[in-house]
Amino acid sequence: MIAEKAGESYMVEDLDPFDIAVKQLEKAAKVINLDKQALNILKEPMQILQVRIPVKMDDGRTEVFTGFRVHYNNARGPVKGGIRFHPEESLSTVKALAAWMTWKTAIVDIPLGGAKGGIICDTKKLSVSELERLSRAYVRALGEYIGPEVDVPAPDVYTTPQIMAWMMDEYENIVRRSAPGVITGKPLELGGSLGRGDATAKGGMYVLREGAKKLGLDLSKATVAIQGFGNAGQFAVKLVQEHFHSKVVAVSDTKSGIYSEKGINFDALMEHKKKTGSVANFPGTKNITNEELLELNVDVLIPAAIENQLTAKNADKVKAKIILELANGPTTPDADEIFFKKKILLLPDFLANSGGVTVSYFEWVQNVGGYYWDLDEVYSRLDKKMTKATKEVLDAAEKYKIDTRTAAYTISVKRVADAMKLRGWY
Repeated sequence: MIAEKAGESYMVEDLDPFDIAVKQLEKAAKVINLDKQALNILKEPMQILQVRIPVKMDDGRTEVFTGFRVHYNNARGPVKGGIRFHPEESLSTVKALAAWMTWKTAIVDIPLGGAKGGIICDTKKLSVSELERLSRAYVRALGEYIGPEVDVPAPDVYTTPQIMAWMMDEYENIVRRSAPGVITGKPLELGGSLGRGDATAKGGMYVLREGAKKLGLDLSKATVAIQGFGNAGQFAVKLVQEHFHSKVVAVSDTKSGIYSEKGINFDALMEHKKKTGSVANFPGTKNITNEELLELNVDVLIPAAIENQLTAKNADKVKAKIILELANGPTTPDADEIFFKKKILLLPDFLANSGGVTVSYFEWVQNVGGYYWDLDEVYSRLDKKMTKATKEVLDAAEKYKIDTRTAAYTISVKRVADAMKLRGWY
């Protein structure tokens, strides 16, 4: 199967994402002896909305788009999750991502539940005006299903701060009042938060720091390979060098990968990418495939592309000491077991990449309170949240003698189940 991101493609193993999410949940439920009634509630979303969205195109014809919004669980607070515009969007993917958002907000202990949304569309084929009309129509179709105290969307694949601005404006037109807290990932001029742009990778750096402490790994002497050169991947290349002075020896995008034993300069690589459209043929490096990158002899591997990249087929060939999952779902359950046996420290996605939703939560708090923080305060609060969550996951893995993903699940699932129990849901 070919999956697209940023207009290009990766090869991925064709696995149903929601089936994987349920299997991961069931594995953790056994560890903590979760009540069967609670498990039954948590195995499916609380609410699924599918809408048909007619949009008038620039040439006068009307095209009908299909959109989704899934509220997975709101026991801990209003639901939160991104909106994806993708030609291969599916309900199964949206359901899985909504589930992972539920565990993500719980692992960093913020008072929100999980949601996700999307529209089946190809943004490359839409004009700016068509994209705006589609964005506004999606908000009208969702109606009462979103709001600062109900469901707070955010950007995701192929959606941007500009799209969030249109959506916020449309919502405010509907409710006839200012409501910046309805959506996050907005431009700074409309109530966005400082630090949101690099939040996913920034949070990942704090998680990596704690993981390296656990292994006794000196990150200043570490080599790093990063798969993916979108937002998270680009900032990962930059920040792992700024924070730890680690040597990034390999980077890839969907067209190619590059390797240099001497290390790769971020600024020069960004300039090359802008000029050529790819990291391929970057001076001083040799071209490699995405598959080869995953199997390099490095200290830290950072999958920051898409799902199902590390599978039973290649997990035995992975040589990294630490895997920091900045992508959603890059590792299959079979690969998880192999890494656990090989004693590779895997820092799971809904912990490692939860910096994004954490700073989105900070944005929502600032919008609701009408008081905005400086960048140092955002980063300080993010560090505190991510550090605490990582230590809890590592402690749980040691306590139960289980892999770190399942350990993270045990914490998140218990927090959500406890909230459901207190509400009287079971």
